[in-house]
Amino acid sequence: MKKLLGLSIVCFSLAFVACSDDDGPVDPIVITDEDFDNDGINDDVDNCPGTANADQADSDGDGIGDVCDPTDDGASNQVGQTVVVDSDITEDTTWSADNLYNLDGRVFVTNGATLTIEPGVIIKANAGSGVNASVLVVTRGSKIEAAGTATAPIIFTSASDNIAYGETAGTNLTQNDRGLWGGLIVLGNAPASFDGDAVAAQIEGLPTDTDGDKGLYGGTDPADDSGTLQYISIRHGGALIGEGNEINGLTLGAVGTGTTIDNIEVVGNVDDGVEFFGGTVNATNLFVWAQGDDGLDIDQAYSGTIDNAMVVQGAISDHALEIDGPEGSLQGAYTLTNATLVGLSNNVENGEIADFRSNAQGTNSNILVTGFTGVGTDLQLSDVELDNAGVAANYTAGTLVFTNWEIVLPTGVTTSAEVFNDTTDSTTFEADAATFSSAVTEGTTGADTSAFAWTYSNAKASLGF
Repeated sequence: MKKLLGLSIVCFSLAFVACSDDDGPVDPIVITDEDFDNDGINDDVDNCPGTANADQADSDGDGIGDVCDPTDDGASNQVGQTVVVDSDITEDTTWSADNLYNLDGRVFVTNGATLTIEPGVIIKANAGSGVNASVLVVTRGSKIEAAGTATAPIIFTSASDNIAYGETAGTNLTQNDRGLWGGLIVLGNAPASFDGDAVAAQIEGLPTDTDGDKGLYGGTDPADDSGTLQYISIRHGGALIGEGNEINGLTLGAVGTGTTIDNIEVVGNVDDGVEFFGGTVNATNLFVWAQGDDGLDIDQAYSGTIDNAMVVQGAISDHALEIDGPEGSLQGAYTLTNATLVGLSNNVENGEIADFRSNAQGTNSNILVTGFTGVGTDLQLSDVELDNAGVAANYTAGTLVFTNWEIVLPTGVTTSAEVFNDTTDSTTFEADAATFSSAVTEGTTGADTSAFAWTYSNAKASLGF
């Protein structure tokens, strides 16, 4: 069932005000070295970062301050105990639903190991920026098996989140709390199209001079298997690594079709919600809310299918979609189908619908667009844009395809075709939009929003899925 359409979805988007740059995110204020529990100890070194524990007492030496240690006897497998993870995972490991996990620093699943995360596990990551950012990276040849459920999702969040063991949401953070930790990065051996036709490259968001080849992605196996991500909620991430270099909520670097990506939520990330760097993996049921940059970002000849996705813009969001194509001679085209894009009708700057750039190639079908900026006093029309001559040529050649777009018309706009813009004025894109798009008050296409009933966003924003 398609729902959250027309007036209801527009009213939801009116709750926010946005302004952002057309080609990148507004630089947010990224919080690092904070002391959220006000005990005088910064969270990145606090042995009990969610609870005041100023003397750092840890009588049993298990890395958990006495104030928040549920057993205080050194035992490692007590229900609700916090387990600190601050070193690489080099052998098969299971994170149990009996515990909470505190991610402290950059942790790699490497050496061919498999990290299994049971349904309902909460992972709280410490604050930090640059090389000290807390991030979980699954390297090439290793796996993550994280299969949550609708009633017991696996939650990645900030150490400052007051969510407790057995809960699915805290109360002290909102979608506008960003950059409080890094994010989740999965790297595979599937093909990606790199400048200079390199077989592999260093993933963005990781320092290049500290981790050897553990940050590399790319290869020759389109069926590569990096594991399973199902019913995963990723919140409040995107810590700054370097100038203009933040971590996405979920980064997929050359991930192959052997991997399962299904029911993923990203909330309040500084950079993109989900970014695909090459690879062939298929992804279903993706939900992104209040990202700082782009909701869904495609690069380097990603060649999989994204089916049933929703992006809800937030206070500093840039594009709902940003799509680039191959960088080298390796070609590849994606499929995006059944997507709903929700904007901000009072956005005074940009907050665009979609930007197709740099040799983008793929098919975009069954897309519902609603709530974006119209025209008039202090309003700048949000558009679907062919950004340069290369992508315009792809449209003309039929390697970039648009079918069945429905547009809930923004203020001052009289036809659906008005939101489509060829910046090069070299194609029939704008004229063709009258055929492949239509104006609606309630859409019949787009995402099946009932798939997102389980999300934190649905409960937090009372979306009614």
